[in-house]
Amino acid sequence: MADADASPLPDGRAGPGVPRRRAGLGVRARITAAFALGALLLSLTLAGLTYGLTRSYLVRERESSAVRQAYVNAQLLRAGLRSARPDVPQLLSSLETRAGSQSVLRRGQVWFATSLAVGRDALPSNLRNRVSNGDPARQRFRLARVPELAVGVPLPGVDALYFEVFNLQELDRTLRILGASLVGAAAVTTLAGAGVGRWASGRVLTPLAAAARAAADIAGGQMGTRLEAGTDSDLAVLASSFNRMVDALQRRIERDARFASDVSHELRSPLTTLATSLQVMQARRDEMPERARRALDLLAADLHRFERLVQDLLEISRFDVGAADLDLEEVRFGELVRHAVNAAADHAIPIDLDAATSRLVVRADKRRVERVVANLVANGETYGGGVVRVGAARRDGRVRLEVDDAGPGVPPSEREHVFERFARGKAVAGRRANDDGVGLGLSLVSEHVRLHGGEVWVEDRPGGGARFVVELPVANT
Repeated sequence: MADADASPLPDGRAGPGVPRRRAGLGVRARITAAFALGALLLSLTLAGLTYGLTRSYLVRERESSAVRQAYVNAQLLRAGLRSARPDVPQLLSSLETRAGSQSVLRRGQVWFATSLAVGRDALPSNLRNRVSNGDPARQRFRLARVPELAVGVPLPGVDALYFEVFNLQELDRTLRILGASLVGAAAVTTLAGAGVGRWASGRVLTPLAAAARAAADIAGGQMGTRLEAGTDSDLAVLASSFNRMVDALQRRIERDARFASDVSHELRSPLTTLATSLQVMQARRDEMPERARRALDLLAADLHRFERLVQDLLEISRFDVGAADLDLEEVRFGELVRHAVNAAADHAIPIDLDAATSRLVVRADKRRVERVVANLVANGETYGGGVVRVGAARRDGRVRLEVDDAGPGVPPSEREHVFERFARGKAVAGRRANDDGVGLGLSLVSEHVRLHGGEVWVEDRPGGGARFVVELPVANT
């Protein structure tokens, strides 16, 4: 049977009866998210600057080229219009224009155009007004959802206005492709930043993971666990401090264990003397007056309680110093439970065993399993209003023992603490009458079960009361 513990597990998983806590975002995830967010912000900033500068340059160059061409054509038109009888359509068609550009001319009040799609009405009104006032102007606008650039040049001396409209669709497509490329680059950069953050967080948190594993091992009782500092000078301080803390903790535990063990052993001799003297006095009990007999009975009860305390402390000290071993033997689990219940209670308690459990033969430490059953029954009889049922069944390779009582139950806030040493629930704290317990019974149950590689916890019993549950691994013979 492997060693296990019924307390919350080192990796954060709650044991039986322990409520689960909602897991938050881990440190590694937060570092990765921070790197990804930083990469995203940086890439978006660079993409925005790149797009803005590139767009400004391309638009400025395109407009400068268009203005130069429009002025050249305007000069050619003005020269042609100064002839005696100029052929305006012929002059417009003879102009050198780029692909996609159209020319519009107003001479007097008559409008001429090289395309039916681009005429007077296609030009922005404010542009026409500015040029009519004698000011050269240019304006970007959309015609049928297509970006266009119109350049207007007044032609004084020939009573004419010249407009040239340039198609910016290719430039607009180029800018869209550039923007999409920059967005894609930002996405790739963000993913790369997340990857770098994941890698960096792994490198940074590796020592912390080692410290966490060491702490979990120490919490599980492996007090010989230590941290290796390696060659990292920054981690040497952490490792040294951690190891000194563990050394101090180990010395404290060993000192406390030795103290409890030494005190318990030192008390055995005077207890034996007191017990022998008490037996002598009890042999002459009938010769004593009533008042002396009552005092003798109280002395006998307290001495019995004291003997149990010393025995429990000796048992606990063996667990503390690692001297507790399993004496495994083949036992019939059903018979073991029946014998332990009948020996622990002075009245009949219903025992519920299924057929498979009654015939089940396992390898276990008979004395320790009997002590587990006896302590649970004694706890239910003393604090739980009496034991109403003891049941056992086999489930998924484990044998499950249940002890139900008729008491008020154990509040959820106390269920993790009832198995601690000298723990006394609030309902019984300070209660003395009919109580010879010292708060070590359930602690010993936990230690015996842990030594077998099992688990123990308390839950609500259907119908009221508490149900103490023990699960032990089964190794059939």
